[in-house]
Amino acid sequence: MNGDTKKSSIPARCPVPVEQIPIKEYEGMSESWFYSWGARSLKGYLIPIVSLWLLSWIVVGPMAAVSFSPARATPQFLLCGTLGALLLPTLGLIQLYIGWRHVCDRLGQKSVFYEESGWYDGQMWEKPEDLYNRDRLIADYQVKPSMLRMQKTFAVIMGIVSFCLVTWQFV
Repeated sequence: MNGDTKKSSIPARCPVPVEQIPIKEYEGMSESWFYSWGARSLKGYLIPIVSLWLLSWIVVGPMAAVSFSPARATPQFLLCGTLGALLLPTLGLIQLYIGWRHVCDRLGQKSVFYEESGWYDGQMWEKPEDLYNRDRLIADYQVKPSMLRMQKTFAVIMGIVSFCLVTWQFV
């Protein structure tokens, strides 16, 4: 995350509550324990995903072992375990993607929807041109590359699932 975004000022006349300002949402997600995974370096991004996959084996491994004895049906055990263990990382990635997509959409919008005190009093605020341009640049050069990485990760997961399903036919 670039330090310039924190130094930029929000106009005093901005009626949007601080926690609903798109740049503040972006900063909050970038600093969040979970959502910061999407904005990390490739290694910092992959370690939590692979860790979730390995942790999933704690639950999925015994379930796969009951269905397919590792000693007698090793390929089936491994395929079943691999597919089952992909569930937790996939759910985590879906949540990660949805959160970043929400922020990207809000950064890219000229008008921002906000609520002053509750669900019943929604308002629209049009961003000044300079804030709109800054937010669009952040969306284009900070958020969208992270989202593209997540989409590629989904493609890899789908490739693994496809490989496992095709291999299952031959074992």
